[in-house]
Amino acid sequence: MTLTELRYIVSLARERHFGHAAAKCNVSQPTLSVALKKVEQRYGVTLFERSSAEVRLTTIGEQIAQQAERVLEEAGKLKEIAAQGKDPLLGPLRLGVIYTIAPYLLPRLIPALNARAPKMPLYLQENFTVNLALQLRRGELDVIVVALPFAEPGVVSRVVYEEPFCVAMPEGHPLAMKTVVEPAQVAAENLLLLGNGNCFRDQVVQACPQLAAPGGTEGALEGSSLETVRYMVASGAGISVVPASAAASWPRNEPLLQFRRFSDPSPMREVVIAWRATFPRPQAIDVLRAAILDAPPPGVTTR
Repeated sequence: MTLTELRYIVSLARERHFGHAAAKCNVSQPTLSVALKKVEQRYGVTLFERSSAEVRLTTIGEQIAQQAERVLEEAGKLKEIAAQGKDPLLGPLRLGVIYTIAPYLLPRLIPALNARAPKMPLYLQENFTVNLALQLRRGELDVIVVALPFAEPGVVSRVVYEEPFCVAMPEGHPLAMKTVVEPAQVAAENLLLLGNGNCFRDQVVQACPQLAAPGGTEGALEGSSLETVRYMVASGAGISVVPASAAASWPRNEPLLQFRRFSDPSPMREVVIAWRATFPRPQAIDVLRAAILDAPPPGVTTR
């Protein structure tokens, strides 16, 4: 099979739609459909079950699509090695960052990285940890910034900073009378959490005993992002637990919003950079890490 045919197989396996897959490959739908039919005829196998409603991989199709992804990843490394063998800091670095870190890290990281590697622009992707991990394994991203726990086969990670949590509350809330807040004082009633699938939500639940108990999050409200949570808290909808970088980045003269730190030991998260062990530009990873340490988000402790 040619690399082009492998790309068609992988694209259709991901999209499960001929039109969408063709668009991803920058070809017409008939071109992609005919090419895949020729592959099936050449090898005497059926890769996809076709119907008017959907496209499904057959058992052998799944195996071939998985192997095709690995082949394309290895082929991509040849291009990277050829283009950047002389200068690993030349050419883009594809960086993925989880939603609760990107708004507070990137404004500081971009100028710091540009100062160290001006010919290495960042191609950025914000997403949930599970999606970034998948893109990293596929070779669609070079490095990601996520919070522990995080472990993937063939992926190396290194801690860059620790970040404590704090409590955000509306003006006049009873907890504002305290200097510090105990994790056990955070209950689901009038609590604002991020939605399911967000790793920060899970970390908050694990850090607060009342929330980790069975049914502990019943009654909690949800926000789609930390910025949305910020405005809900300021409006008086309830309290929330937020990372220190978010609290430190929000306007300090906001009259409707107050913050209190947790008692020691404060709930916190460890943030790591993670990359494939086979990534051919380790110097780019080193420069990225150095740039984060040069200009970390506010409120964190670098490692």
